[in-house]
Amino acid sequence: MHTIKELLANSTLKTTPQRLVILKEIEKRGHASIEEIYENVKILFPTISLATIYKNINALQEENIITPVCSPKKSRYEITKEPHAHFICKECDKIEDIIFDENIDKIIETKYPNSQKELYIYGVCKECQKG
Repeated sequence: MHTIKELLANSTLKTTPQRLVILKEIEKRGHASIEEIYENVKILFPTISLATIYKNINALQEENIITPVCSPKKSRYEITKEPHAHFICKECDKIEDIIFDENIDKIIETKYPNSQKELYIYGVCKECQKG
């Protein structure tokens, strides 16, 4: 895994303090919504606007540095990594990464080469089941 600075350095984007903080926030949370990013970035950059967050999120996504994770309650973003699945809790909207089994990855790559792999599994997490 590359560092955040390396991800930006290997892209066409400038390494700005705002982009670094946005990426650190996503990395810290694993899966972060625009609202979560904005609230925490605003602490370090009080004059930053929500529009600036959206603009940077779009630029980072276009460079494939971050990837959207479609959740029923609100979209989130994660640092782009190896193909994997997401378990999304229908109760609390918690998202967990599930690493693809080596066999599944081979099957997908054989049948659908060069395809984008996105798999979402919806259910109720253990914490909400205890509820």
